[in-house]
Amino acid sequence: MQVTEVRVKLMARKNERLKAFCSVTFDGEFVVRDVKVIEGTSGLFVAMPSRRLADRCPACRNKNPLKARFCSECGAHLDEGRIPRDGQGRMKLHVDIAHPINAACRQGMEKAILLAYEHELERSQQPDYVPQKLYDEDEDLAEETTHPAPASGQAAVTEQQKPAKTKDEQEHKFGEGIL
Repeated sequence: MQVTEVRVKLMARKNERLKAFCSVTFDGEFVVRDVKVIEGTSGLFVAMPSRRLADRCPACRNKNPLKARFCSECGAHLDEGRIPRDGQGRMKLHVDIAHPINAACRQGMEKAILLAYEHELERSQQPDYVPQKLYDEDEDLAEETTHPAPASGQAAVTEQQKPAKTKDEQEHKFGEGIL
């Protein structure tokens, strides 16, 4: 699997450890979003997208973040020793959603991402710099709201050909109009 595209969104604050968010495309077919470029103690590194870990309250079974001291549902005190720790004794509060399986894959991804980050930093110094779109949200939205023209030989769908609204849809009010 090859990295075919990396989109980089530089962070506005220069003094923050988080330097950029990235969207990485593999083989032109699979995208991983929310990859982060972070300034660590020994230089830049790449962090995979992750989610916050949670567990359940022993009293009411409600889900709570691991750092919570009290249940958000019933108010019960939560044991602070329940937080798992890594090999260095640090609390493990997040888990990766997507990540490389082996070191070679991680190195290839990091190389491509950090190279794209450096390139974007250089581009940002130009007077006519326009930040990249990290996601194709504008295009995705346009596809959802526009309808393609009928292919040759096909007629456009008319109001009469559209399925009839149910009684519930007809009676449901939106704003001031009734459908």
